[in-house]
Amino acid sequence: MFGNDADFLLSLHRTHAAELRAEAAAERLARSVPRRAGRSWLGRRQPAHRTGDDRR
Repeated sequence: MFGNDADFLLSLHRTHAAELRAEAAAERLARSVPRRAGRSWLGRRQPAHRTGDDRR
């Protein structure tokens, strides 16, 4: 598949660079999308939290 070590190293470098670019793009996308409020780590909606004045 590879003629020599230089071809292998160049292919490895290109693959790693492409992975880094994809990871950076995914992180940029994740930062650009607003987080959804009102969900816990289980992904379920939580009931409204009550304060001391609301307990009547």
